[in-house]
Amino acid sequence: MGVVFGAVGLAAALAILLALGYVDFGADKQPSRLESKLAMNAVDAWADRGSRDARNSLTGSEENITAGATLYLNHCAGCHGVPSNPESQFQRSFYPPAPGFFREAPDMDPAETFYVIKRGIRWTGMPAWSATLTDQQIWQIVMFADNLQKLPPSATNPK
Repeated sequence: MGVVFGAVGLAAALAILLALGYVDFGADKQPSRLESKLAMNAVDAWADRGSRDARNSLTGSEENITAGATLYLNHCAGCHGVPSNPESQFQRSFYPPAPGFFREAPDMDPAETFYVIKRGIRWTGMPAWSATLTDQQIWQIVMFADNLQKLPPSATNPK
């Protein structure tokens, strides 16, 4: 019974702190390790669970990778960087900071990357691109991101 009352008391205390504004949600301050760990574990679990049915019907052709490079340049580079500027000016404005893919390649499964691009991540600045891009376009971006270390020449200078 003590464990139950302790858990209820802790949840009530947390709810009160949140309701009174004592938890800092400012994007200009680094979150605690606990908050970061809990949030990233939750996002990873959410993306893993939601992406189970995602299937890429496109081939990893130079044409699709190049199309993905153009889409990335037009929609993603402002936050995630480009080879000549791997750390964009906006990247540090977010908490958590937007990943810089030209400093560190994405480490998610392609289906998870697709799911995150399509659905976005609340409270991070990552929009849901499903209202703007088709599934095919999102898969092209995923293919581009998955091939950052070995891009075909046509994808290094997309139009």
